[in-house]
Amino acid sequence: MIALMSKKIRWGVLSTANIGLKKVLPGMLQGQHTSVTAIASRDLARAQEAAKALGIATAYGSYEELLADPAIDAVYIPLPNHLHVPWTIKAAEAGKHVLCEKPLSLTVAEAETLLAVRARTGVKIGEAFMIRSHPQWLRLRELLDAGRIGQLRSVIGAFSYFNADPNNIRNHVEYGGGALYDIGCYMIQASRYGFAQEPTRVVALINRDPEMQTDRLTSAILDFPGGQAVFTCSTQLIPYQRVSFLGTQGRIEIEIPFNAPKDRPTRLFIDQDGDLFGGGTVTETFPVCDQYTLQGDAFSKAVLDGTEVPVPLEEAIRNMAVIEALFRSGETGQWESTRR
Repeated sequence: MIALMSKKIRWGVLSTANIGLKKVLPGMLQGQHTSVTAIASRDLARAQEAAKALGIATAYGSYEELLADPAIDAVYIPLPNHLHVPWTIKAAEAGKHVLCEKPLSLTVAEAETLLAVRARTGVKIGEAFMIRSHPQWLRLRELLDAGRIGQLRSVIGAFSYFNADPNNIRNHVEYGGGALYDIGCYMIQASRYGFAQEPTRVVALINRDPEMQTDRLTSAILDFPGGQAVFTCSTQLIPYQRVSFLGTQGRIEIEIPFNAPKDRPTRLFIDQDGDLFGGGTVTETFPVCDQYTLQGDAFSKAVLDGTEVPVPLEEAIRNMAVIEALFRSGETGQWESTRR
């Protein structure tokens, strides 16, 4: 386990998935409290290639070898969705803290098995919703809590990209592919975060690809005690993302809510006069930052300080409960409860 006098958590990475190589790891390598020291693949040559490209000291030809390394404190898991829980369990049982890509699991029941694993092993387990560490989302929370837009009553958003490649892992239904698991989960997270509540019931309309059977277009309504959230997500539309939070006295819009760039500032807009041409809109701009650096540091700091990680297991389970209910609604065509 970790020598708490250390200022950095030593991370290992299970797999050479693109999300890790292109986005998460370059960010984590810049962290104040993170040190990425090893990467593993089932193909040693791929692990070595990735390690060389990123400047990571050690490459392993199996995930088991990395988990057996006593010099690793925590692991980041960007494996395909259906492998998240099995390898989170193995990592935790090896004494490693775990930051796992979203969605943490494919079902609520599967995610709930990790509660006992965490209790037994004493490690921290978190879901990698990097947006929860970005300044624009932290500022949104401040504005909502301060009543800047009155009472929040509606969250409206869309998130889409185009990928119809049948060989892409995101288009394999048996591996947890499709729009709702991949990007709809962000809209659910954003809605729950905005209301600071759980929806009591949900309804969804799901259009599936006729060949791949993944949900390629999903639209949903989430019914919260304080209002409603409406969103559309798709894996076969033009790339787009935007989220608006509408209150009784104003509106907040996040320009690039999820894939916030690391090379330019981000913005949110506050409208309190309803001018449809934007005349009274106030723009808040946030300095350049890498949300993956912030995510890694926030998790590492929680380990070092013995505090809670940004998105703990309980939070991941609640998000999954909404995803699961939306899939049920897509089958039944009816409102479905999120309560178990």
